[in-house]
This record gives sequence, C-alpha cells and structure tokens, in this order.
Amino acid sequence: MTENEIGKIVVDTALAVHRELGPGLLESVYEIVLAYELQQRGLHVNRQVPIPIRYKDMIFNEAFRGDLVIEEKVILELKSVEQRVRLIRNRFKHTYG
Repeated sequence: MTENEIGKIVVDTALAVHRELGPGLLESVYEIVLAYELQQRGLHVNRQVPIPIRYKDMIFNEAFRGDLVIEEKVILELKSVEQRVRLIRNRFKHTYG
C-alpha cells in the first residue's frame, strides 16, 4: 500500500471519527479512537513512537514522538482545537473535499 493510499484511508477515517465525537476533546481521545478505527480497517498502527533524527554526527534518539505511525510509512501528528477555524476548514475542504 502506498503512502497516498494510506493517507486517503487516514483522512476518511479521521473525518468519520470527528463526525462521531465532535470537536473539543483531548488529543489523546482522538488518538486512541483513530488508532482503533485504523486498525479496524486493517492497518498496522503504533502510538507515541519515538522518531530519531540525525544531524551530522549527532543522533537525537527521541527528537519527537509521532502520535501515530501507520504501516511504518505515514507519521501522523494530531492536533485538537475547541472549534474549527473557518480558514482551516476551507483549506481542508479544498485539499481533500
């Protein structure tokens, strides 16, 4: 499965989760539910994965944590807001709508 195919499943699933739960919950709630739903769709999902970064001869073993890593190909960083911002909603509709 390609990154684009995974991405389509992720976007479709995230929209379904958002429609069910609505806005305003903690990111951890969306993370747990989205991971569950993606697994139900047959994807391999890991949560809170440390992502190392190499800079010259330095290695940062836990430079950041990916909220979800899907099929070891797609890193997903979740953000939660209390209300959707019109600009973000319009951009999202234009990109994925």
